Amino acid sequence: MANFPWLTTIILFPIVAALFIPLFPDEGDKPEQEKTAKTVRWYALSVGLIDFALIVYAFYTGYDLSVPGLQLVESYAWVPQIDLKWSLGADGLSMPLILLTGFVTTLAIMAAWPVTFKPKLFYFLMLAMYGGQIAVFAVQDMLLFFLVWELELVPVYLILAIWGGKRRQYAATKFILYTAGGSLFILVAGLTMAFYGNPVTLDMSAIAAKDFPLNLQLLLYGGLLIAYGVKLPIFPLHTWLPDAHGEATAPAHMLLAGILLKMGGYALLRMNAGMLPDAHAIFAPVLVILGVVNIIYAALTSFAQRNLKRKIAYSSISHMGFVLIGIASFTEIGVSGAMLQMISHGLIGASLFFMVGCTYDRTHTLMLDEMGGVGQKMKKVFAMWTTCSLASLALPGMSGFVAELMVFIGFATSDAYNPVFRTIIVLLMAVGVILTPIYLLSMLREMLYGPENKELVSHQALIDAEPREVFIIACLMVPVIGIGLYPKIVTQIYDSTTNQLTASMRQSVPSLVQQTAVNPNSSFGLKSPEIPIQR
Repeated sequence: MANFPWLTTIILFPIVAALFIPLFPDEGDKPEQEKTAKTVRWYALSVGLIDFALIVYAFYTGYDLSVPGLQLVESYAWVPQIDLKWSLGADGLSMPLILLTGFVTTLAIMAAWPVTFKPKLFYFLMLAMYGGQIAVFAVQDMLLFFLVWELELVPVYLILAIWGGKRRQYAATKFILYTAGGSLFILVAGLTMAFYGNPVTLDMSAIAAKDFPLNLQLLLYGGLLIAYGVKLPIFPLHTWLPDAHGEATAPAHMLLAGILLKMGGYALLRMNAGMLPDAHAIFAPVLVILGVVNIIYAALTSFAQRNLKRKIAYSSISHMGFVLIGIASFTEIGVSGAMLQMISHGLIGASLFFMVGCTYDRTHTLMLDEMGGVGQKMKKVFAMWTTCSLASLALPGMSGFVAELMVFIGFATSDAYNPVFRTIIVLLMAVGVILTPIYLLSMLREMLYGPENKELVSHQALIDAEPREVFIIACLMVPVIGIGLYPKIVTQIYDSTTNQLTASMRQSVPSLVQQTAVNPNSSFGLKSPEIPIQR
């Protein structure tokens, strides 16, 4: 089993399984439609569970926590004429996100239980997206990365356009224009890096070993920052996200917040910081400033939103600002905090948006002005909303607190920036942290507490949460609390890789290289290479 193609199996299994869904009986009258939906949903859930079990087994048996490089490596010639290979591998940057993808996507399939409109197409797209998302984190060929990045957008677009709200066509079109437009920068930058110098190669590891001139690095870095800034999302490239979340269904919400935003952070670490470290040393202050803008601007905008979906969407944008600051901190704890924030927000964001879907199914409104006192009728929903919101505002004992604290400490102790800049940024980050509980707790107060809306209660049957919904939130909250109490359960998966990446990034900052030359026994354990870039 040591040579078994685990990653290929994990990627292709849900995609191949999706191809059998059209063979299910066609829909007829209403009872037959419900029967078809029930059969397809159980089939899709079974496929999701099997694939997640394969991911866990491959991680448990074939992944060594102490190895910083690629593991579970596979490489097969695909189109030899252009050196395109089916090249896969997993390291500390990708393995945690592959596990997160399997976990959240399986729960998203379970969250899609009420879907009865075109169920065969819906679950076909869900399974196709399952494999495509894992492929984004696993592929190690630059052109293949671009292809799976693009193909993964198609199921999201269709799910938004067919099962979304009233403005679903607008939201879906805006999503595809922003993300596909940004993807062009990936293609241009990737081919430029592949064809520059010798050897001409599409392999990411070989590209990372190339010595690009600083001016070219800056151009490539800027293009990739735009592409991944759209997906992360970074202000001002974020405007597609509130519209997409505003029209999406609960399963699409979970995948957007839980997985798709993390692709941008992963790619920034893998390509911008890993392949273009000299440019990263120059762009890092820009990332820090953009991260602070994300945190404060999105928190203030979320506070002003009256639509529940848009409020949580802007909350997601705010939390992803910590990822940018952690990536640009040049400290081991800061980069580790950025990774943990991606994992933590993947779980918390998915839970919040699932709760939005549960609430809308009962109240048929997203406007906070039209809610009030619904917690008195739905005590389980009240408890789940409160737990998820406390996790999002970084309550101690939950994963968000640990992740944001690591980013705070990592940047505050960074020796790559002068003390005045660090102090200003830390204070602004603190403002964002203060704003988060204000808008989340005020949201809970308006929605769940206070006098109930008589018109809402009289026209809607506010049924409490069913076991399926309680189970999904419990599955998401258990790792959130587990990571909050014992972060090492996750950080040990990627520490060896992020520490190596941090050391590489620090060698591109002249002041840090000079410090290391003076003190070779520094805590980061760097050697004393010559300064690799010219100023």
